[in-house]
Amino acid sequence: MESRIPSHIAIIMDGNGRWAEKRGLPRTLGHKEGADVLRKIITYAGRIGVKYLTVYAFSTENWKRSKEEVDTLMFLFKTYLKNEEKNIMKNNVRFLVSGRKDGVRSSLLEAIEKLEDKSKDNTGLILNIAFNYGGRAEIIDAVNSILKLGIENIDEEKFSKYMYNDIPDPELLIRTSGEFRISNFLLWQIAYSEIYITDALWPDFDEKELDKAIQSYNERDRRFGGVKNA
Repeated sequence: MESRIPSHIAIIMDGNGRWAEKRGLPRTLGHKEGADVLRKIITYAGRIGVKYLTVYAFSTENWKRSKEEVDTLMFLFKTYLKNEEKNIMKNNVRFLVSGRKDGVRSSLLEAIEKLEDKSKDNTGLILNIAFNYGGRAEIIDAVNSILKLGIENIDEEKFSKYMYNDIPDPELLIRTSGEFRISNFLLWQIAYSEIYITDALWPDFDEKELDKAIQSYNERDRRFGGVKNA
């Protein structure tokens, strides 16, 4: 059977800190290693025909971590934007960020907006980074936008238009590090996503691991609440 490549893959990139701690390294080095892995996965996903890739980089709950770790994550993201701009443009990737702006430094917001604008006409893989993101926060923000506009008679299709970015729902959700939690990620969008859990920590996730997830997806019987045809 020919392998079907999911149009939209979402990934909860978990395990950076544990990866570093297992090696006696600072957690911050785990996050740096994780950023390097993301670069490889973006390139590979685009090559095999994935159209949308949404990755969970920083949640609204991550502000509870130590100031040192939060500051490092903010610095790494800004550095990532600077270092990856050339690769994003070279690989025809369109760059998006989903999340709230509250608490994020203006210099980082400017860097995000700059890359979003620069890549807006790219026609390859759409990379959607969930940063300062929470699934409940996204739903609340969508509701508030609808109320502010005075819109009535909302259905699911219309509601989806008010999420952070209007892109298709993911067919496949991958979580690394063996944790069986959604962690407030894409709560609206993953209603019918296939979920794949791997014990691999994110810095150990590679092209072969992504292939395994896609193979598992291909073995699923996707019925969307219906019944299998005879």
